[in-house]
Amino acid sequence: MKQEQVITRIGSAQLKVLLAAFGGWLFDGFEMGLFPIVARPALRSMYHSESGVDGFVGAWMGNITALFLLGAAAGGLIFGWLGDRIGRVRAMAMSILVYSLFTGLGFFAQEPWHLGLFRFIAALGMGGEWSLGVALVMEYWPDKWRPLLAGIIGAASNVGFLLVALVGISISVTTDSWRWMWLVGVLPAFLVFLILLFVPESERWKASAAQGAAAPLREVFSRAYLRNTLLGIAFASIALIGTWGTIQWAPVWVDQMVGQTMPKAKAFIAMLSALGAILGCLVGPLIGGKLGRRPAFFLLCLSSLITCGFLYRSDLSYGLTFQIAFFFAGTTTAAFYGWFPLFLPELFPTRARATGQGVCFNTGRIFAAFGAILGGQLVAYFDGDYARMGAVITLVYILGLVLIWFVPETKGKPLPE
Repeated sequence: MKQEQVITRIGSAQLKVLLAAFGGWLFDGFEMGLFPIVARPALRSMYHSESGVDGFVGAWMGNITALFLLGAAAGGLIFGWLGDRIGRVRAMAMSILVYSLFTGLGFFAQEPWHLGLFRFIAALGMGGEWSLGVALVMEYWPDKWRPLLAGIIGAASNVGFLLVALVGISISVTTDSWRWMWLVGVLPAFLVFLILLFVPESERWKASAAQGAAAPLREVFSRAYLRNTLLGIAFASIALIGTWGTIQWAPVWVDQMVGQTMPKAKAFIAMLSALGAILGCLVGPLIGGKLGRRPAFFLLCLSSLITCGFLYRSDLSYGLTFQIAFFFAGTTTAAFYGWFPLFLPELFPTRARATGQGVCFNTGRIFAAFGAILGGQLVAYFDGDYARMGAVITLVYILGLVLIWFVPETKGKPLPE
């Protein structure tokens, strides 16, 4: 009876769960958004020559981004497994503590590899928090709310991106002032205590755990779920490569264009991209709820291909047209992150849900890490031309147009028990 009430009614428990997860995702987005704002001035301060700086920054930007994505992938697997074994709430609190403390350590970085190490360890927590928060919210709220909740989940991290951009607009982040930005990353540690004190554990997970010890990692790769797992990995890879291989480079690209005369421009373009992303994350799952999961993903790939094609192939200089194009590119490419919280929980049973989501989304981050490295190499190959790099990487959306039709349609179906 207790579990049935959780599934069908909205009360204080549901609101606590949503607020806790929203806060975790918001700070997650804030800390993901820090590096693109800080990257160029931080790396320039660590480079001691005037020649070849763009190649140095581009290469290290790609390498550190790849380390971050690999860390997030590992964290998603580790904390997702923990969430299925010890509960969503405790594992989520641990993940937030890890990413907040190691983001703050960026203040002490003296060499590029220091930043890479701190980003890798912080990413362990960020990767885990995503899958745990999604599982907890989707298991605690009624099924009919899933499209709206998926949009809120996706938008939360982009609110964090927006906050980073607003801070960057308020105060110029330069080679002399970049360190203090990392100290803000310690703030989510205080959220851990609130989560442990006030957030209830998933009743679905409790009921599943009471049936005996689960083997979630083995199950997501079992014959019953292998197809879902592989397709989920493919979809996540496509979206993440498109984002981390191109859109996340926006502040660095803009800093290259006008950074000397307009040091706040990189933060302004990050703000526009974040605003577009918030809109996209809210709209993406609503389209999935209305038209179905497969048509929605197809439309998101098609719109991303079109908007990114215009942005990267139109030889734009920094100005109003460039800003509008980046807003819409942010909208279309980020809409996937509202679609994933709607779709991925529907692929796996409760006993393996956090692990399944973590495997899919975070294995996608591994492929995105290679995309980020490739992006850095392409920037160097094209002599610092970020537009040509973006034009190549965003062709990945063509693959999504085809693969989505091989997955089962889950619209209107309850979460698997």
